[in-house]
Amino acid sequence: MKTKSVRSVFFWITLLLLAGCSTVPITGRKRVNLIPSEFMIPMALQEYNSFLQENPALPASDDRVAPVKTVGNNISNAVMQFLYDNDMKKEAENMAWEFNVVNDPTVNAWCMPGGKIVFYTGILPLANGPEGIATIMGHEIAHAFAKHGEERMTQQLAILVGGLGLEYALRNEPQTTSDIFLTAYGVGSQLGQLAYSRQHEYEADKLGMVFMAMAGYDPSSTIAFWQRMSQLHGGSSMPEFLSTHPSDENRIAKMQEFLPEAMKYSKGGVKSGGTKSTGGGAIKL
Repeated sequence: MKTKSVRSVFFWITLLLLAGCSTVPITGRKRVNLIPSEFMIPMALQEYNSFLQENPALPASDDRVAPVKTVGNNISNAVMQFLYDNDMKKEAENMAWEFNVVNDPTVNAWCMPGGKIVFYTGILPLANGPEGIATIMGHEIAHAFAKHGEERMTQQLAILVGGLGLEYALRNEPQTTSDIFLTAYGVGSQLGQLAYSRQHEYEADKLGMVFMAMAGYDPSSTIAFWQRMSQLHGGSSMPEFLSTHPSDENRIAKMQEFLPEAMKYSKGGVKSGGTKSTGGGAIKL
């Protein structure tokens, strides 16, 4: 009887996984996401507002804010245009973009579902201007676009509640669910170090380069940004096998290899956003 019950659980989990399979736009990668937007978006908004209550956003009068908001608007406009051009109206309607900067020396930035983006002041010197900000912005928006956080939460909640679902976890394990959410989106961890798998990071790098190009920024600036990040580490990263993040050296090499593909999405340097993407097919990760 016990064996029968275990088999039944695995049967239903398998069905759920099959039902939750979808494809990441642009890259074509298959993903499993069992967390619907009607659950994720309100949770994201709650955690986002809670974070800003404890970490107030810098006022618009602060010189560090306008560059982040300008770049964020340009890239988000390009992403929105891509969504509408590719019959992804539901995904587009879930986005309510907001860009804030908090006064924190941590080298960090993140984007929650629904387009809630926070930059920490500690990352701005490494950005070194609009192109660097666009690198970070494109990368973080890519995580939300590809629903990497939802994937990570699906994996973690499956372990936590045995595939019983988000409703069960919210009702019976609210604090644990909140902790998983914050970890999945890199809130409080340097560059989301605990948040994403290496595959997710490589995918976000490449999608970020595409989004930069769509918005008229130079995708090659991603390479310069990660070279600066490498120098921050003293010229050597944490060994790759000890971190979910790819090493700077491997990450830079993959960006250099991918650059010609990203350039196919370029619109000639016009940073107005709102451009239709016609470049490239599925990206090979």
